[in-house]
Amino acid sequence: MKTPKSIEPLVHDGLVDEVLRPLKSGKEAAVYVVRSEGEIRCAKVYKEANKRGFHKQALYQEGRKVRNSRQARAMEKSTSFGRKQQEEVWQNAEVDALYRLAAAGVRVPKPYNFVGGVLLMELVTDQDGNAAPRLNDLDLTKEQAMEYHGLLIKEVVKMLCAGIVHGDLSEYNILLDEHGPVIIDLPQAVDAAANNNAANMLERDVRNLAEYFGQFAPELLTTQYGKEIWKLYQSGLLTPEVKLTGHFKDNTKRADLRGIMREINDARDDAIRRRYERED
Repeated sequence: MKTPKSIEPLVHDGLVDEVLRPLKSGKEAAVYVVRSEGEIRCAKVYKEANKRGFHKQALYQEGRKVRNSRQARAMEKSTSFGRKQQEEVWQNAEVDALYRLAAAGVRVPKPYNFVGGVLLMELVTDQDGNAAPRLNDLDLTKEQAMEYHGLLIKEVVKMLCAGIVHGDLSEYNILLDEHGPVIIDLPQAVDAAANNNAANMLERDVRNLAEYFGQFAPELLTTQYGKEIWKLYQSGLLTPEVKLTGHFKDNTKRADLRGIMREINDARDDAIRRRYERED
């Protein structure tokens, strides 16, 4: 097929040998199957901001690092330079997340290169070597649903241990290869420690999983893995090997305000008494 204009520089630089066919076109990018360094890989070409359909970017951009104060000011003022820088930060978020998560052992496509708004990465395939199907294209048994849900909860935990929340996780951005689920599409990934919306995003990701797999295994609909995982994370007790229950008991006990004020007043009276004793 004819090489898309955005991939031409990679062909010129020898990073891509040939563009074989389009794979999919989504709200954020178009993906092509390519031959690169003798292997079949995929090239993700990010769409321009005015051609993308993803909304509420501000929620995801909170806490993302920029190179310098000039870049930050331009992004805040939304100048033409600022919009260009904003696009760069948005695209780099997925690249950075993929490298971090791959290093942490999370099942994501292996990244190879990122040049000029084009991300070269592993093509996830099924046992026959074809592009792996998305989770939403499959009809699962109850046993499969339970198994895949358990595997994905473990991946969510590993992601959070690496400091990342997917932010848009659902059956539409999970592939299934011969070894199990593979998580894709991470440009909206957030830094769990730097983004104030991270807890809500994590709970939504986990809830999406429960609602999808709950179609096949209804008992998953009452689980509360999101709250349990976040509480362990906040407490510094979350590890990739943690044993989860799927249950969460919130501390709803009301504080004894009168007792607290009584202790404060007693401490103040003691301090005043000690000061007078020293003066005497």
